[in-house]
Amino acid sequence: MKKSLNDRLAILSDAAKYDASCASSGTSKRSSAQSGGLGSTEGAGICHSYAPDGRCISLLKILMTNFCIYDCAYCVNRSSSNVERARFTVEEVVWLTLEFYRRNYIEGLFLSSGIIRSSDHTMEEMVRIARELRVTHNFRGYIHLKSIPEASPKLIEEAGLYADRLSLNIELPTDVGITRLAPEKKPVGIRQAMGALRLKIEEASEPTLQSKKRKRFAPAGQSTQMIVGADEANDATILGTSARLYGSYGMKRVYYSAFSPIPDSSKNLPLIKPPLMREHRLYQADWLYRFYGFGIGEITGQQAGGMLDLDLDPKLAWALGNRHDFPVDINVAARETLLRVPGLGTKTVKSILSARRFCRLRMEDLARLGVSVKKVQAFVVAEGWSPRKLADRQDLRSMFAPKPVQLSLL
Repeated sequence: MKKSLNDRLAILSDAAKYDASCASSGTSKRSSAQSGGLGSTEGAGICHSYAPDGRCISLLKILMTNFCIYDCAYCVNRSSSNVERARFTVEEVVWLTLEFYRRNYIEGLFLSSGIIRSSDHTMEEMVRIARELRVTHNFRGYIHLKSIPEASPKLIEEAGLYADRLSLNIELPTDVGITRLAPEKKPVGIRQAMGALRLKIEEASEPTLQSKKRKRFAPAGQSTQMIVGADEANDATILGTSARLYGSYGMKRVYYSAFSPIPDSSKNLPLIKPPLMREHRLYQADWLYRFYGFGIGEITGQQAGGMLDLDLDPKLAWALGNRHDFPVDINVAARETLLRVPGLGTKTVKSILSARRFCRLRMEDLARLGVSVKKVQAFVVAEGWSPRKLADRQDLRSMFAPKPVQLSLL
């Protein structure tokens, strides 16, 4: 029996939940208010919903199909998986996107797909969807396409003309892991596709000699995703891979997705999922080496085995392991030093540098800036405040560690 549109939407939206890289940040601002057409990339008036794990979803996030010719061990939609299958036509995805937007449910489309027939055939249908939305319906909302690495470069290039962001998933942090768990995928080919995409994005960002305008090609850049906990890679390896992706391929974001056990899974996969907190700590560490001046070795060197501390955020764990660098005088310390103080973010440090030009700051001033005094008091000196013996306490970690929780037998 042919499935209804509602049934297929339930199947293919649920199948897309494992892909974390659906943020709509970084794109150029467009609105149909003055120029006609339909939609906008602005967030005003958008109804946001939340997944059970807390992720904010404001895009129509679906797979074109969950049929797939690949047999990646970690994927619930692999060819050998016994899951219910469904497929949308190009016209159905276009209609759903427009109708969801008119009802103010979404601000755009995140479209991925299993591989059907071939990489080129799949990518061609995804490009048709984006082209129909942009050209036929003058859709000005956000479009994110999950590209197929083995697809023709011409198709990838055309996709960049219509999509705000393109993404190519690296899947796992090591080539060994990819070869073992996804033998049909070629790590070298994925990196080559990422490199070619970076060159096209950079080329389009340069103004032309005649018009002095920049071409529109994937203005929000490219992103990727790594599965955490499906193989034996530790956090230091994962962060090292993401750092190379940022540096070599100009990634806007590397997303981390905790592995979820799937039915009838391979014996090569773990039986239990990693703690979701590990995913959260990786995002925090990612932020530290991108915006706070930390080295990956500093972040991951506080525990044996290259793993992040699940009980403490990475900056606090580093500070407790390097107490000889503290306390820091907030009234004279350089920006780079202030950024290493637990509890001080980039905006707070900017405010401190601006305010201390006119007066000496006290702990009350930090509180007015929204800083957690409890978190910073052992690491800073301020006007009228010195941590004294607090900074030398042997049980300082216990002040920040989560309180013990009584386990239940039921």
